[in-house]
Amino acid sequence: MKQALTNIGNFFKKIGLWCKNHAPTRRRIIQLYAALLTNANIKGLFSGLIYTGSTKNACVPGLNCYSCPSTVGACPLGALQNALAGSNTKTPVYIIGILALFGMMLGRTICGFLCPTGLLQDLLYKIKTPKLKKNRITRILSYLKYVILVVLVIAVPLAFMLQSVPVPGFCKYICPSGTLGGAILLLLNPLNADMFPMLGGLFTWKFAVLVIILLASVFMYRPFCRFLCPLGAIYGFFNKLALLGVKVEKDKCVDCGLCVAHCKMDIRKVGDHECINCGECIAVCPTKAIVWKGSSIFVKANDTESELAVKVPLTNFVKPLPASQTAPVQEISADMADMMAIEGTPSSPAAATPAAAAALPMRRIPRPRIGAKGKKALEITACATAAALLTGAIVYYNFFDAEAAVRVTEINRVGDVCTTFTIETIGEENPTYSVEDTRGKVTVLNFWGTWCGPCVKELPYFSAIADSYPDSVAVVAIHSVIRETNKDIEQFIDDEGWSDNIIFAQDSVQSTGNNVYTDMGGNASYPITIILDAQGKITNKVMGSVTYDELLQMITALL
Repeated sequence: MKQALTNIGNFFKKIGLWCKNHAPTRRRIIQLYAALLTNANIKGLFSGLIYTGSTKNACVPGLNCYSCPSTVGACPLGALQNALAGSNTKTPVYIIGILALFGMMLGRTICGFLCPTGLLQDLLYKIKTPKLKKNRITRILSYLKYVILVVLVIAVPLAFMLQSVPVPGFCKYICPSGTLGGAILLLLNPLNADMFPMLGGLFTWKFAVLVIILLASVFMYRPFCRFLCPLGAIYGFFNKLALLGVKVEKDKCVDCGLCVAHCKMDIRKVGDHECINCGECIAVCPTKAIVWKGSSIFVKANDTESELAVKVPLTNFVKPLPASQTAPVQEISADMADMMAIEGTPSSPAAATPAAAAALPMRRIPRPRIGAKGKKALEITACATAAALLTGAIVYYNFFDAEAAVRVTEINRVGDVCTTFTIETIGEENPTYSVEDTRGKVTVLNFWGTWCGPCVKELPYFSAIADSYPDSVAVVAIHSVIRETNKDIEQFIDDEGWSDNIIFAQDSVQSTGNNVYTDMGGNASYPITIILDAQGKITNKVMGSVTYDELLQMITALL
């Protein structure tokens, strides 16, 4: 019996020891917290809808795609590209200011603590496989992200801003966050099955890029952050100026190189433009020269504790002075002798020699800090505030701010009478269009955008229908407001030469707080075609492109 109890006790001790050894570090907890806070719209994963509430006008710090169904904010990189694409009329002061604010406050600490894309790579790297360590080649490749920043993020949007289709180069051709969160998570929802016909060669390319990055993350530490991420490149410019991060106290540094050797990023020194301020180098520094600037609330000293700091004596990194340069022994005062005795240091003059100092055991000299009770109270307050903020965000986005999703699912379904709306027209004699204006006719509502290739490609079909049935069919082409464009839409329409029988209109925010596109069930899938019978009842809804034959068949069935 006694042996059985002992075995049970040992079993639970082993479980407790395993939990202690595998407990997440404070940095990992903050990463998970930040990922959940910026993706608090959990209902979007089930509804397959993109959140379009007021907080989408604000940027989150990390790389988190606007089109992800769970995200509640805008991606700063996507916002920057869209702002540059429209910079012929105004300077994108807002987004540049936001990036500068994030950079001055946190620098690349955002990469190490707040970016969901970085967290995903960290988790993949923990898979037990042989690892490819950094080398001269990876250090050279780390400058590739600056090339991407200049070419795809800045040059491409500016080059195409005078064209009819603005091109956010990085988002369109590379961004793995957009492919995973903005495409795959939407496609996995059965409600978005009609998006599959819209996929083409570009999606295949981006999917391949995503797979390569995910696989590389298993064998190499943060390949996307190190080689491809232009957002990290931007924050890197602010790293030395940021209020929070790691820094080296030069008077304590002995240039041993352990910090650079231990770091898995391609840094040349602690805190440079490649440093993500993860804090792991703090524990391996034998002289404790690496410290946090700002608050140490983010990382505990034992989060990445290494035996290296205890086992390696300081004399291994300090070269003894030649005898000719040895400083003469000086007498010490009685006060100094008393202080050294309190510290446990021999007070004899001989102990002041370099040889005697080297023989002394290595000790940690405590830095001035707030009391243990004060620090504990501060940590409890911070944790309670963070927990309350996260709980409030989840409750708000999933329950109190759920009107848009409810509105989409409960109104304007096939079989419903289309709700009334009024929007401004483009180049028409009548300044506004209301769905009531075309009652008595079969009405075709086509949601399109100048930036949408499939939309522009299929509009000639609607033009032909409008010319074939001018008296019995009303074709209304409603331009997007979800993705704004600085192009002259009226000039674009004139250049294309579409039928004058089409009513062109510009979507806008309605009194309900949404636009017509969202009220009709739009979820970032363009184009959308909705057909109403003469009484205004919705008979067909096509999410995605439609052929001329399909369009003709749906319309003639109502005539």
